[in-house]
Amino acid sequence: MKSATLLRGLTLALAASAFSLGACSDSAPDSSASGSNAAGGSGEKDSYVIGVVAKSQINPVFKAARVGAEDAGADLSEKYGIDVQIRWQTPNTEDAQQQAQYVEQLVNSGVDGIAISCIDANLLTDVLKDAVERGIAVMTFDSDAPNSGRMAYYGVDDKAAGAEVMRQLAAVLDGEGQVAVLAGNQAATNLQSRVAGVIEEAKNYEGIPEPRVFYHKETAAEAAAQMLQVQTANPSITGWALVGGWPLYTDNALDGIHEHAKVVSLDPLPLPLEYLKKGQVQVLVGQPYYGWGYQSVTYIVEKIHNAKNPPNEFIYADFDVVTPDNVEQFEGQWNDWLTRGAEGP
Repeated sequence: MKSATLLRGLTLALAASAFSLGACSDSAPDSSASGSNAAGGSGEKDSYVIGVVAKSQINPVFKAARVGAEDAGADLSEKYGIDVQIRWQTPNTEDAQQQAQYVEQLVNSGVDGIAISCIDANLLTDVLKDAVERGIAVMTFDSDAPNSGRMAYYGVDDKAAGAEVMRQLAAVLDGEGQVAVLAGNQAATNLQSRVAGVIEEAKNYEGIPEPRVFYHKETAAEAAAQMLQVQTANPSITGWALVGGWPLYTDNALDGIHEHAKVVSLDPLPLPLEYLKKGQVQVLVGQPYYGWGYQSVTYIVEKIHNAKNPPNEFIYADFDVVTPDNVEQFEGQWNDWLTRGAEGP
């Protein structure tokens, strides 16, 4: 718990620093500084409700995001003497239409802000535009809807994350081999960018032909089945670039694969970390899962309560590179995040 508390304090301090350095119009609302969201803050209210819409309840990364959102609500409530409530509205499994319905419900209920990871930007753009037009501050995290009028996006630079996965994989392959990409939902803009990063980075290695890309439903079972089917049908594959850690959220997912191919994946969660410790995965690249919730809620509250704009329209976080040498550092925090994320507020 001590490490989680320290991280919360550091995250809030970094957010405050970003506002003071990056927003030149903190004293008054200015939608042109960060997207076209016109929601402004007067500081007159003493309570706010922020809706948080992630992609799925069963994906562990969004449990960490939920904890981050709840922690931000508590920290900001204490900091400003207000009441920030988090309303978690997330489908059990990925369902873009359900996300759209949740956004409409949140808007109609009168929430002050919405943070969302978009399953399908095309489907969600119109409902998010409606939220913005009705004065609600909207942030996207993890997966963007850039034409929705949202205030800003927070997450990693997805293309850079994909490139890092490929860079790490090329290193363990000594610069040669046939690479397959496990790519998740084809409609998600963040995954499209990661795949593009993998393919572009692969061009830097003469011994690696253009990777083949395979999409699938984002569940552990279907992702693992897709990998095994592809590996069995294509025994020449010697490396897998996973732009999401989906198959690693269950046991024995790489049986029949790790014996023949090296694996580098995003998402150093507890089960993926076990694959790394067993040597079935060589490197894991991490995203700011907790920060998705924490930072998004912070930026929204700073906007609606203090009229402070985010520093940029695209706020890119660093990503972590996890190897057997530093795997121990990433285990303890997940026990807290996943436990609290499962319990909810």
